[in-house]
Amino acid sequence: MEMLQAPFMQRALIAAVLIGVTAPAIGIYLVQRRQALMGDGIGHVALTGVGLGFLLSWSPVWTATLVSVAGAITMELIRAYGRTRGDIALAMLFYGGMSGGVLLINLAPNGSNANLLSFLFGSLSTVSSQDVVSISVLAAFVVLVTVGLRRQLFAVSQDEEFARVTGLPVRTLNLLVAVTAAVTVTVAMRVVGLLLVSALMVVPVAAAQQVTRSFAVTFVLAVVIGTTVSVGGTVTSYYQDVPPGATIVLLAIGLFVVLTVLATPLARRRARAVSGGPGGEQPEPATEPSVPATEPSVPDLPAARRAGDDIAV
Repeated sequence: MEMLQAPFMQRALIAAVLIGVTAPAIGIYLVQRRQALMGDGIGHVALTGVGLGFLLSWSPVWTATLVSVAGAITMELIRAYGRTRGDIALAMLFYGGMSGGVLLINLAPNGSNANLLSFLFGSLSTVSSQDVVSISVLAAFVVLVTVGLRRQLFAVSQDEEFARVTGLPVRTLNLLVAVTAAVTVTVAMRVVGLLLVSALMVVPVAAAQQVTRSFAVTFVLAVVIGTTVSVGGTVTSYYQDVPPGATIVLLAIGLFVVLTVLATPLARRRARAVSGGPGGEQPEPATEPSVPATEPSVPDLPAARRAGDDIAV
């Protein structure tokens, strides 16, 4: 294929696959914790790191990683300890990060509005070989955390108090989720853009939830959806000369709508079955479902939580 002959497209497709895997992998925990917009806030803060990289002539990916990790930890601490003024502190952090990034990029000798737009909304031609190496290393960290610690992260996302009673280091795990989300933002910013990366964390998970009920199946399907729309959006961007980030997000939203429409009749049939069906017959008593071997679990988890591990939208 002609597209694969172009070196910049080879790099962009590798980055797209890594983004498609990592964004939903951490996004499923953010959705479960009701922190779906956390990625958006981290994206604002990460822009300061991008500007710092241009100003110091360092790799913007690594400076953005450092700044976004610091910002994510600050957000988590505000969430954990903040009271009535916590939302104001977060707002100042978000807007301060965005403003600082714009200022630093314009002060940098090699900074420009084109550079700013490429990081805000993504750009295929700006993905360098160095970026691919950095993205690969960061993506490996995200996958290691989200898959290797899935039981612990699932427990904390479901019920922090119960997870604390079972002896899990809740504060450390919460900080780890924040740091992993920050790393994911910097992984995705070259193709999707800092302003749109949060959508790729959330929308594939929401789409998968329309047709699945268990955590493990939702996790896998969300990653499949994320990878599909990332690669599809990148290819469409090449042939149609449209922004890759916006294309990827619109494809994800379109797939969400399709799955929602397809899942509606199934949800209605389930509701009728629970209510006794159209003839008024009561359904047979259901046996308690068992948790698959691959399903995340925690020792002594109550039966009500162990039976199905349903994901709440």
